[in-house]
Amino acid sequence: QDAFVAFHVDKVLVSKYLKPLQTGELAPDQPSIEPTKNEMLVKDFRELRATVERMGLLEPNQLFFFLLLAHILLLDTAAWLILFYFGTSLLPFVFSLLLLTISQVQASWLQHDLGHLSVFRKTKWNHLLHKFVMCHLIGASAKWWTLLHSQHHAKPNCFHKDPDIDMHPFLFTLGKKFSVELGIKKKKYMPYNHQHKYFFITLPPLLFPTYFHCHTFYIAYTKKYWADLAWMLTFYIRFFYTYGSLLETKTLNSLISLHRMLESSWFVWVSQMNHIPMDIDYDKNLDWVSTQLLATCNVEQSLFNDWFTGHLNFQIEHHLFPTMPRHNYCKVAPLVKSLCAKHGLEYQCKPLLTAFADIVHSLKTSGELWHDAYLHK
Repeated sequence: QDAFVAFHVDKVLVSKYLKPLQTGELAPDQPSIEPTKNEMLVKDFRELRATVERMGLLEPNQLFFFLLLAHILLLDTAAWLILFYFGTSLLPFVFSLLLLTISQVQASWLQHDLGHLSVFRKTKWNHLLHKFVMCHLIGASAKWWTLLHSQHHAKPNCFHKDPDIDMHPFLFTLGKKFSVELGIKKKKYMPYNHQHKYFFITLPPLLFPTYFHCHTFYIAYTKKYWADLAWMLTFYIRFFYTYGSLLETKTLNSLISLHRMLESSWFVWVSQMNHIPMDIDYDKNLDWVSTQLLATCNVEQSLFNDWFTGHLNFQIEHHLFPTMPRHNYCKVAPLVKSLCAKHGLEYQCKPLLTAFADIVHSLKTSGELWHDAYLHK
């Protein structure tokens, strides 16, 4: 199916694992497309994917990714050198903190590329460098990320299937439908009518230093990802050895806490601008294209937007072709727009600041819907 094709680079390898599960073929008179799926859209998308493959848009430019890694390592090194040469007073500390944050966020975007197998043609090289970037440079588990992120891509914004919206209903109420349902049931875990206000001081600054930090170790330990844990340990050894030789314990703790909070804020605003304002519902078993289009939107292209978001401003193209190298999103975008226009699908693209504002607006709307339903007798 389209999801299987989209996720796997080496079809021959994964087919070996699936072969023992095959129980037979459909009878000639049986439909190959479920009634909830748009047969013509499925056919046209498969033709589009064949065109994409012929155009070589799934082939990575390794110089592009090498330069990305080089600028990450240079920023990481510069953050330490500033403290080493200029001392640990407030101004050098602030500059070092900013460079370290930029380096970490850009490393997050690069590990995302590696996790999607879009940097190298060989899967094993993607996995190896993924461990280096995610575990050693960032300090989190590569397998933990793959486990959660694959579920998100398979069913984005589908309740109980996309772990990215698990914050509903315990921290936020998401989506118009679920907000009304929650209100009718008189459930109140948080003052949701104020969620667009407390969002600023909860999810953006605290996701990385609290939940992600604990969850990545918990999953790595319980699922026995020993290699990942060993790689992650090298991050903390390197960080505390290099910065610990320059900073007092209190200042060192401030550095790691502040950079995690800044990194978390950057990540949350970018990752949620494409999804929270979109349709959130139960899984309707729609075709691959419809599922992705309902849950994702784009942000306008510019050199800054591409760099700042790690090319996740092309979220639609990324979700339709998750193994495509990010430098080719702009090339496939016109083809995707044409496909959407042909089938009457909405292709949303907005300015960066509008996308940020839409996060807050959607939370405000959901909170008001919950409040109205909660108070309704």
